[in-house]
Amino acid sequence: MHQASIAHLKKNVGPFEKTDTKSSLWQLVNTLVPLVLLWYAAYASLSVSYWLTLPLTIVAGGFVVRTFIIFHDCCHQSFFKSRLANDILGNITGVMTLCPYEQWKNSHSIHHATSSNLDKRGVGDIWILTVDEYVAAPLWRRLAYRIYRNPLSMFVVGPVYVFLLQYRFNRKGARRKERINTYVTNLAIVALYALLIWVIGWQAFVLVQGPVFFVSGLLGIWMFYVQHQFEDSYFENEDQWSYVKAATEGSSYYKLPKLLQWITGNIGFHHVHHLSPKVPNYNLEKAHEATPELQKVTTLTIGTSLQSLRFHLWDEKRKNFVGFKDIKPLLRKPAAASQVNSPSPSLQGK
Repeated sequence: MHQASIAHLKKNVGPFEKTDTKSSLWQLVNTLVPLVLLWYAAYASLSVSYWLTLPLTIVAGGFVVRTFIIFHDCCHQSFFKSRLANDILGNITGVMTLCPYEQWKNSHSIHHATSSNLDKRGVGDIWILTVDEYVAAPLWRRLAYRIYRNPLSMFVVGPVYVFLLQYRFNRKGARRKERINTYVTNLAIVALYALLIWVIGWQAFVLVQGPVFFVSGLLGIWMFYVQHQFEDSYFENEDQWSYVKAATEGSSYYKLPKLLQWITGNIGFHHVHHLSPKVPNYNLEKAHEATPELQKVTTLTIGTSLQSLRFHLWDEKRKNFVGFKDIKPLLRKPAAASQVNSPSPSLQGK
């Protein structure tokens, strides 16, 4: 992309980076109040029928996703003008969504700085192997990768592993502030859950919070996965990598029905978010509509996004994602002369 085009994009998006306090406060009200009411309604409905409880927990799970988007904006310092206000709200919503604020903020900033960079995979992103890496890998690594890439592992086991286990521990090399924040968040989650169990009993708590957690976790991982894993995405090595191309070609526009777009905090405009993380979620659509160039990015619908489930490996030669079936002929040939080191798997980052 030419420098003039880059400058034009930044100029168009710039005005939408401004935080509007009234919009932020209203989003807090229309997100957290319904979430609390839905959670309580789900609990109250247990005395009637669990078939009434389940739909309420599913909707509540959607509002947890919306709460996560607020948390996400706080991590980017884009929800409030005040850094302190973002940090306080980020920690509170982090407890509600089971995400340590400092840990997630740091890993997610790495994701933004390295998204679509083949030489800097492994932090805050989905585990991706290239075709050559997979072919050269030993059998055990291929098996591990295939298990990881299986939809059951990704979207059923994944939410449990990421939100209940992975986020409870600090990453290697984490600084003192981040480590302490993780410990404090863990204690706050235990205290909150212990209080709820003491008030309503552990059975009722599990019956309500269980599906709320699973629905929100599944949706969160799916949204992050699908917006970088489409067929003609963008990946390059460090010497040819471009931040703007990673945003406009390596991130999709997930065009959802208006209700789902609202519930997911406009994060479907992922290309805009990666181009400028300072744009608050409630301004993402406005930035997209005001910038014709951004309307030309890869657009996914719910139907077309399901195709991403068959994309597993990045083909550096053809510059697109392929499935395991597509490389079967390569596996019948003699193994590659040398084993290629591959990044460690990670599911974090939404």
